[in-house]
Amino acid sequence: MITITPAASKQIQASAAESGMDKPALRIAAKRMPTGNIDYGMGFDDHERDNDLVFKTGGIEVVIEPVSVDLLKNAVLDYVEMEPGEFRFIFMNPNDPDYRPPDGLNAPPAK
Repeated sequence: MITITPAASKQIQASAAESGMDKPALRIAAKRMPTGNIDYGMGFDDHERDNDLVFKTGGIEVVIEPVSVDLLKNAVLDYVEMEPGEFRFIFMNPNDPDYRPPDGLNAPPAK
């Protein structure tokens, strides 16, 4: 399924603490756009719905709706410095047609 890097996990936990949340679940959603690219959404959620996939990765409880599961398979959520002092969550996803693995990394196989 999706993997959360240590940097992303640390930032998610810090954001939850700042919001006064004890152990929130991170809901991640993905949908295919008309261009074929994938659009992502994420936020804290304190309850799961019928048929949600719930699992733990990187110390974070993750909740995903069934319609997003295939689009997120083998994806990685990271928290990186894009420009000096500008940090952002990014999805590295081999299911996205525009995905290019970072230098020195091999893309996980899309299945």
